[in-house]
Amino acid sequence: MTTRPPASVAPPSVPGAPAEPPGGGAPPNSQLQSGLKNRHLSMIAVGGVIGAGLFVGSASGIAAVGPGILLSYALVGLMVVLVMRMLGEMAAANPTSGSFSAYADRALGRWAGFSIGWLYWFFWVVVLAVEATAGAVILEGWVPSVPQWAWALIVMFVLTATNLASVASFGEFEFWFAGIKVVAIAAFIILGSLAIAGVLPGSDGAATGFGNLTEHGGFLPNGPNAILNGVLLVVFSFMGSEIVTLAAGESENPRRAVTKATNSVIWRVGVFYLGSILVVVSVLPWDSKAIADKGSYVAAMDVMGIPHAGQVMNVIVLTAVLSCLNSGLYTASRMAFSLGQRADAPAAFARTNSRGVPQVAILASVVFGFVAVGFNYLWPETVFQFLLNSSGAVALFVWLAICFSQLRMRGIILRENPEKLLVRMWLFPYLTWVTIGMISFVLVYMLTDDSEGGGRIQVLLSVLVAALVVAVALVRERVRPHAAGTTSHAAGTTPPAAGTTPHAAGTASHTAAEEGTTRAR
Repeated sequence: MTTRPPASVAPPSVPGAPAEPPGGGAPPNSQLQSGLKNRHLSMIAVGGVIGAGLFVGSASGIAAVGPGILLSYALVGLMVVLVMRMLGEMAAANPTSGSFSAYADRALGRWAGFSIGWLYWFFWVVVLAVEATAGAVILEGWVPSVPQWAWALIVMFVLTATNLASVASFGEFEFWFAGIKVVAIAAFIILGSLAIAGVLPGSDGAATGFGNLTEHGGFLPNGPNAILNGVLLVVFSFMGSEIVTLAAGESENPRRAVTKATNSVIWRVGVFYLGSILVVVSVLPWDSKAIADKGSYVAAMDVMGIPHAGQVMNVIVLTAVLSCLNSGLYTASRMAFSLGQRADAPAAFARTNSRGVPQVAILASVVFGFVAVGFNYLWPETVFQFLLNSSGAVALFVWLAICFSQLRMRGIILRENPEKLLVRMWLFPYLTWVTIGMISFVLVYMLTDDSEGGGRIQVLLSVLVAALVVAVALVRERVRPHAAGTTSHAAGTTPPAAGTTPHAAGTASHTAAEEGTTRAR
């Protein structure tokens, strides 16, 4: 399809900021393409919260908590709503390619932007391997003559080609992927509601009313503490809701897109997560053997009389997997692009081709994804398991970074561009601190889960990896000013204006480069 020419958006002015970032500046061809249409952004925002984890992971949560899993989903959903509100406040004021990494860079320091940016990139390239393998399992079941590893490579190649073609092709694929997920969940909720009301033909086995919520040992058959165990099981199925703030910058109206997505996050979480899980635990007893054997959604569809429920769900899960792969590759590449612009990654990452696509950043991300897929087949219980565990808590680290950044960015926005405060965090700063407390509590509670591959090992390994990345960031921050000063002296460059500290100049320069490209995702 025809796409718009590369956008050329002037960077917002930053008082005292040089025109180029430290470390040599962004490459000349570093403009992303504003090729995402409003319908693309709308569907990405709606479908972004629906991951494969909702379809395949909810059964374990229901088994652990019972009908009270609704409270687990509600608690995590509340955290997501609050975090997205904070992120939306910053992104609406300044939609930019690095999103929360760029905001952390400015609000907390260069070390924070570097660290959270690379950790987020690492998280998504590991996800690429996970989702490619999950998709391959389904495809091999349909076409067993093609081995699983070949299917994994095929889906990776296809979606890499999609991302390399143009941002519009990514948006079109994601529009249809997300559309299928949204239609499937909406249809499931409507049919489930009819079954609960007792008016759905062919659903004689489904319970009517909401008796299943209390009749099998009560709403919390395993006790109130099970709610927190459920939180650990469902929290990571929400990861990805922040992607719309990264994508918005490559749209025609970034601020409008971010504002709309932020304001709609409450009903998206409420309908797609709470609504669909309510249907499952209403039409079936929570301890039904069918939920454990078939999965929660397939079991519910069976009892509602929907034919070929297993194959229908396989199609939906495959769509969710491909959507996650597509958006994960996009997200990883745009974060790499932003890091390259800020001289926190090789400068080649910040170059775009004639179609406005950061080709090197995409290829670098997918290469690591291919390597991780290889690890999954060669050393699934050692190397790949380490990758999984060491990225397991990164999502929560990202949410914490967003919270702490917003505490500082509110004052910066009010001081410099108060008219851009289009979205405001509720009850600031109190709800921000409450959210920080909630996320911190989840991280601490994860330490009590000592099961194999459980929360404790994920937190400990994720903290180890995060500590290594932060250490690299701090060393670079100490070394770079000396290198920059030497270069400036050798080239005869005029020193910073009087009264400007090197740190302030570096931060302002870095901010100008990051904020200069209006293309968030």
